Amino acid sequence: MNKRCTLAAILVSTSTFCVFGADDSLGLNKPDPQAAGMNGKHLELIATRMKEYVDANKAAGMVTIVARHGRVASFEAVGFQNLEKKTPMQKDSLFRIASLTKPVTCAAIMVLVDEGRLSLVDPIQKFLPEYTGLKMKSCPARSGYACQSVAPSRAINVEDLMTHTSGLPAGGPRGSSEAQTLAELVTQGAKSELVFEPGTQWNYSNIGIDILGRIIEIVSHQSFEDFLRTRLFEPLRMHDTFFFVPADKQSRLATLYTYDGGKLVSAEAEWGAQHRAHIPMPAGGLVSTASDMLRFNEMMRRRGTLDGTRVLSPSAIHLMTISHTGDLPAGWVPGVGHGYGYEVVREPAGMFRYNSLGSYVKGGAYRTYEWVDPEKDLTGVFMMQLTNGGGDVADPINSFMAISAAAIER
Repeated sequence: MNKRCTLAAILVSTSTFCVFGADDSLGLNKPDPQAAGMNGKHLELIATRMKEYVDANKAAGMVTIVARHGRVASFEAVGFQNLEKKTPMQKDSLFRIASLTKPVTCAAIMVLVDEGRLSLVDPIQKFLPEYTGLKMKSCPARSGYACQSVAPSRAINVEDLMTHTSGLPAGGPRGSSEAQTLAELVTQGAKSELVFEPGTQWNYSNIGIDILGRIIEIVSHQSFEDFLRTRLFEPLRMHDTFFFVPADKQSRLATLYTYDGGKLVSAEAEWGAQHRAHIPMPAGGLVSTASDMLRFNEMMRRRGTLDGTRVLSPSAIHLMTISHTGDLPAGWVPGVGHGYGYEVVREPAGMFRYNSLGSYVKGGAYRTYEWVDPEKDLTGVFMMQLTNGGGDVADPINSFMAISAAAIER
């Protein structure tokens, strides 16, 4: 605990006082709705509504943060980190953030683009020769057994991977789970067959994001894990974000549940699981806290800087947070297209949670969620650990986002 914390603060719950150090530029230790131009009374509905989901046994617990104009307006921990042990959820509880890892991986790619070390239009075979000559089925999946494989009209490039328009399948080929390193995993992915011409359709591809991580290793001459740590996490002071939870922090890891037969049952994690500790998974392996992910998304909202430190250029942020998929059906919620790692609200249908057009959002498999609304100058993070129950449009996420936006007064 920071030496500047008072003795009184030390004697009470660290989830309330001085958890985030003396240099708390975002106001995590003292949320200020007035400074954020928001109605504090309305923001109290967040904790009330979240507690209702916990009391109804729809969730074990959750952590929520909403910030506006760069100041935290609400920061709540509700329910339990572990239901069976009745361990209270804490503001610094750790969560397997699953696909919230993807914008982080894409941001790392953009660091290299900023430095002129790779281009978004580079074919991936430039870095991974084993991806030369990938084939594609010449007819739809259900059109019979005599379908021949053909070469696509162009190679997959880096941008295709970031927007899920590469034509690669969702995961690697059968047996890729036996890989012991990221290099092995990605090499096995080269045995995949494309499901469409690159750039012509949208198909969520975890192996595509994993390839990005391997490209980062090849270009930077660092491990993927070390590159994220030195180029993103340390500059942004994201001290609780990692692929493999250190032993002295494992007690803070929230239990993962599945909703089964009207009750919550503990579940085994695929993403961010300690038993997969040999591979830092670029598509979904990070573990983090709500406050660390707020710092990452505040950097995005501020066009690449946080606390005077620049990690990305404004040009990189712009490209990451606009839709590159045109009219293609893309994303997991209505009315969105796909940027680099994020989904982007591009139609009124995507505004059902009071998002503005141009908001960029991302959800994870275990009901983690983040969003930035540039028009409202609003940033939010939602953390829960549940394998099912509505996906990116889960009721607690919808409630949190709508209440947050409805609290804006000026």
